[in-house]
Amino acid sequence: MSQDKLDACFSDWNSREAVAEAMIPLIGRLYRKNNVVTSIYGRAIINQSVIGIIKAHRFVRQVEDSELSVHDTYPILQILDSLNLGPAHIDIGKLATKYARNKDRFASLESFVKEEVAEVVGQYAGDNGSGETKDVVLYGFGRIGRLLARILIEKAGGGNNLRLRAVVVRKGKADNDLEKRASLLRRDSVHGPFNGTITVDEENNAIIANGNYIQVIYAGSPEEVDYTKYGINNAIVIDNTGVWRDEAGLGQHLKCPGVSRVLLTAPGKGDIKNIVYGINNKDVTDEDKILSAASCTTNAITPVLKAVNDKFGIRNGHVETVHAYTNDQNLIDNYHKGSRRGRSAPLNMVLTETGAAKAVAKALPELGGKLTGNAIRVPTPNVSMAILNLNLEKEVSKDEINAFLRDTALYSDLQKQIDYVNSPEVVSTDFVGSRHAGIVDAQATIANGDRVVLYVWYDNEAGYSAQVVRLVNQMAGVTYSVFPKSMA
Repeated sequence: MSQDKLDACFSDWNSREAVAEAMIPLIGRLYRKNNVVTSIYGRAIINQSVIGIIKAHRFVRQVEDSELSVHDTYPILQILDSLNLGPAHIDIGKLATKYARNKDRFASLESFVKEEVAEVVGQYAGDNGSGETKDVVLYGFGRIGRLLARILIEKAGGGNNLRLRAVVVRKGKADNDLEKRASLLRRDSVHGPFNGTITVDEENNAIIANGNYIQVIYAGSPEEVDYTKYGINNAIVIDNTGVWRDEAGLGQHLKCPGVSRVLLTAPGKGDIKNIVYGINNKDVTDEDKILSAASCTTNAITPVLKAVNDKFGIRNGHVETVHAYTNDQNLIDNYHKGSRRGRSAPLNMVLTETGAAKAVAKALPELGGKLTGNAIRVPTPNVSMAILNLNLEKEVSKDEINAFLRDTALYSDLQKQIDYVNSPEVVSTDFVGSRHAGIVDAQATIANGDRVVLYVWYDNEAGYSAQVVRLVNQMAGVTYSVFPKSMA
């Protein structure tokens, strides 16, 4: 290779680094001043490093004909920063691609951007933002509770919306209980270190994370807590303990002063609505005081099943879940009330039952009675896979159904629920931290006439937690305009 070629490659890299560096303050200012969340083809770029921003652009090559350049998106950010926007989610990657396809119709990039986001132009409400914050309480602080805390703290950067006010736990036996809770939030063996700073206020039983003052309340049961004593009012309680799953048990929270609604992070029993965000969240009304966010697996498979059923029709099928082990299992062989789950989780594949296939019908009634399901717990700590073995009403080729699912992941109303990957080298750890409910693995798709097998990865912790937060936003009345509205 010639010296000129070597120099050109390095010069191009330096140029992209410089542009990505210039993007960071614009991304941050749009978020913190205007509550504008920016992304590149669904990949959030808030609080990303220079390399993270460049990699987000690089990802686009997997779903479009070529890689996206920071030179294409930086001018869009500059224009957005000048428009005094109101709260919105803006995919600057898709805007750049849409402009490239339609640039002959516009006098300039500025006129294109103004037309695309006209709905929120000039809607900036001042330094204090628009609307009030909504108090959120986490009842329980385990795997899901701590991930919910991380997401809520991360999304508090704009100043409005949801505000994590308290965590309720049982008092541990250690004298330094509060520090131990903070340490578990600060460090995570699966998801890595907390992105920010955490301090402990021992005198007032509080954790301060990125400026968020989080009261730690010690209680043995819901009825022991009066949230108004801590200045918490009209709060949404997210119960992630799994101790209570029916209306009588969860209703205990509603009797506490300062609580208005309750969300369960597990399948609900009885008449409690099981909500998969993106599928049946329109069924939520102001009268619904107790809701369930269903299970991680139900959230992962229902969006894909809906998309396929709407397009091709599903006659019947079987869902096999290959699931990471959880706290419910034993590290070494020991007594467990459930069949097989008493055997060592890190050493065995454990065949067990799952209600996810039947639970799909609660969010998607048209599939009632059409699906069976089972689960295999495997020796990995996070990221699971659902294998959807489906008999369709139409014949379809592998390329056809993959193209459909790709477009669904990119451009449909389910783009935050369904992701799509087309790489022959991905493995489970590549999806740690994914905020999508499920990720279709295009390379693994099998199609033969009217029979299709789809492989759907999902981070059963982070992806599910993101779905929970989306539902809490809706319950709190927090909504964002999303741009672009279409790619046409």
